[in-house]
Amino acid sequence: MANVAITGAGSGLGRALAHQYAKNGYNVFLLGRSDNKLHIVQNEIIEQGGTAQVVLCDVREQASVSIAFQQIGTLDIFINNAGIGIFGPVENYRMDDIDDTLNTNIKGTILTVQCALPLIRERKGRILTIISTAGLRGKKNESIYCASKFAIKGFTESLQKELEEEPVSLTAVYMGGMNTPFWKDSNHITDPSRLKDPKDVAQAIYEQDDGRKEIRIDS
Repeated sequence: MANVAITGAGSGLGRALAHQYAKNGYNVFLLGRSDNKLHIVQNEIIEQGGTAQVVLCDVREQASVSIAFQQIGTLDIFINNAGIGIFGPVENYRMDDIDDTLNTNIKGTILTVQCALPLIRERKGRILTIISTAGLRGKKNESIYCASKFAIKGFTESLQKELEEEPVSLTAVYMGGMNTPFWKDSNHITDPSRLKDPKDVAQAIYEQDDGRKEIRIDS
């Protein structure tokens, strides 16, 4: 059975991806900070006949990331999904807002890829980085979020060049907003229900996960 590890797997797109890969025969490693949320997803997968393991991991902390990937051991696919968003006019951002966004979205991506890559190399596997359309164009009241996603885009494209002679693949994934708990502490999106269902996005990602350099899901 092939192994897939997904960060931010306790809710939203990460949860939907976990279900999608599990129902297609993958053993899923659920990575995240919330033990309760991850175990809920694990139980859902097991009840549906799949297999999943919970691995606590704070992507902002090098030691936590290192320990998490040591627990995984063998890995065919790594989906770099963990991310947060803080929205509003640039003058309203507090230093904590800036630090939390950049540490999770940029530093977290770099740290997890560093630890996942040796395992992916062993299996000649794939890395998918969930970037969103915020990594393609600027958006009103999303300056810090877009800055972090532009950075991840550059990181991913650079790694594609760095590793192009190796039998591994890196895929940049772009999609618009989804109807997930991502918006629960924000009034930036007044009606999340009009956005795409994360289950549909997860299915589209799975269907296109073949090592291509880029996946784009229409908004």
